[in-house]
Amino acid sequence: MNILFMGTPDFAKESLEALYNAKYNILGVVTNPDKPKGRGMKMIASPVKEFAIEKNIPVYQPVKVRNNEEFIKEMQDLKPDVICVVAYGKILPKEILDIPKYGCINVHGSLLPEYRGAAPIQWAVLNGDKKTGITTMYMDVGMDTGDMILKQEVDIGEDETTGELWDRLAKIGGKLLVETLKQIESGTAPREKQGENFTLAPMLNKEMAKIDWENKTAQEIKNLVRGLNPIMGAYTFLNGKKIKFWKVDISKSIEYAPDNINIIKNGTILVSNQRDGLFIKTKDGILQVIEIQGENAKKMNVCDFLRGNPINEFEIFE
Repeated sequence: MNILFMGTPDFAKESLEALYNAKYNILGVVTNPDKPKGRGMKMIASPVKEFAIEKNIPVYQPVKVRNNEEFIKEMQDLKPDVICVVAYGKILPKEILDIPKYGCINVHGSLLPEYRGAAPIQWAVLNGDKKTGITTMYMDVGMDTGDMILKQEVDIGEDETTGELWDRLAKIGGKLLVETLKQIESGTAPREKQGENFTLAPMLNKEMAKIDWENKTAQEIKNLVRGLNPIMGAYTFLNGKKIKFWKVDISKSIEYAPDNINIIKNGTILVSNQRDGLFIKTKDGILQVIEIQGENAKKMNVCDFLRGNPINEFEIFE
């Protein structure tokens, strides 16, 4: 089976590597153009491109795929049996979807039709879901609306971050893609319509990262911190300085709860010292900070942070 692969981040690289190790003939890799990164704005290749170069697989990096007749002609000339698309980052036009005889196959990071869109893994963690998974599907012109092929469900750990779940699902996605192609080739692959009951997983934005102490529960804040780790970090302000939380937990200890806790403002610091750490009043409980990052500083364990950055008890996070 001759394969054209389209993908960009490390999540996609796992699927490309799985195809390579399964001895499929990979005609080429399509990935996003290199991007400048860091203080020196050095041009950085995607993980998919790096792997393709290492394995001497031809690389294509069109700036756009829609209304790009030259690129579409190149893809047609390759005559792929199937196009595998994993977190490519661009919506494919019908002209590309129609090229391969077996169609375009997508690896999606949710149990479709839940979480159609750009950030399914992130939203599963942000919403505090207990389960998620991987779905392979035939692509059509809609956003993750194609017929489903195979699924694999996984549990989400109560402390698991988006980054940790991302890495787990990436490996599962690669294995499921290989199994999907085997079944397509043998004519045994199932095909299931998605139906009308679906949810969306739109791109994340920086505005959502600010912690709402007044209205959110301890669990909702914990889910926000988990869901934005390692993407951008959930943040708050103290005395005008921005502070990011990278890891928190819900305290089950009553020793940090003063008798008058019900009249204390949400976001109030109940405990702050180098021995015990940092504990904050929320709408329905107490949040323990485990990993923190000060303004223009590195992330660190909260007790190490408090040694050099003392915070007063009963100050209030904005």
